[in-house]
Amino acid sequence: GSIGSQSMRKLSCVTLSTQQLNIRNLVSYEKQQVPLNAIMFITTKGIRICVSPDQKWVQTAIKKIDQKRTTKGK
Repeated sequence: GSIGSQSMRKLSCVTLSTQQLNIRNLVSYEKQQVPLNAIMFITTKGIRICVSPDQKWVQTAIKKIDQKRTTKGK
């Protein structure tokens, strides 16, 4: 069996976008370490965008999404 067949199920970030996204358009995110350290944001339109977790706005966006998640769950 090939190693690649496993990763087909889950999308992974290979390239990172450097542009800042509108936080209001982001509904979710996933953290990943492989093949590179990245945050994959999912927009309201279902588009997945990979960004570097080191950027300041990325941390802000993650906090905002976490806040949305916790308030929705109550």
